[in-house]
Amino acid sequence: MEEIEKLLSRRPELDCCKNDIKFACELLIECFRSGNQLLLCGNGGSAADCEHIAGEMVKRFSRPRPLSEKIKKKLGEDLSKNLHGALPALSLPSMVGFTTAFVNDDEPEYAFAQQVVAFGKPGDILLGISTSGNSDNIIHAIKTANALGLQTIGLTGEAGGKVASLCKLCIQVPASQVPLVQELHLPVYHTFCQVVEDTLFP
Repeated sequence: MEEIEKLLSRRPELDCCKNDIKFACELLIECFRSGNQLLLCGNGGSAADCEHIAGEMVKRFSRPRPLSEKIKKKLGEDLSKNLHGALPALSLPSMVGFTTAFVNDDEPEYAFAQQVVAFGKPGDILLGISTSGNSDNIIHAIKTANALGLQTIGLTGEAGGKVASLCKLCIQVPASQVPLVQELHLPVYHTFCQVVEDTLFP
């Protein structure tokens, strides 16, 4: 994939993740082509990454995403010319009303898992972002996703933690300090967005 080679030319330290990044792109393309959705979860800076990824998927990333003729016909000219082809991606940390209610009434570390029960279906993907790979709420969400037939992808630091052993695929970027891990996560997930967009909206 050309975009992965471009990524590695900019960030050669990510060469160790090349095959996993490629596999993640393939899983995401298959998911969206099948009419399924991407769920995302993370804490703190990783929660912000979830919002960032979801935003890039739902609207165009770097190129036009024409609507299908079928959708254009339903929407009419005015709506069609102002809307993009979209990919269904949901940032679970962004549901503030749900989250504050759940952490007040129930065990906070199961909040993401509860959302997976609500939204997840077989063929969907859960992308869990954890710099340590050991965040309990991410682990519970991944276990729930596995049980319900979702594909699971982890995005962690080099150690991988428990997330690495639980996910179908875990991209373990070569850093251990939180800011440096997060610095490497962004170009990885931007590459996801670019490869998926280039493939599904040629």
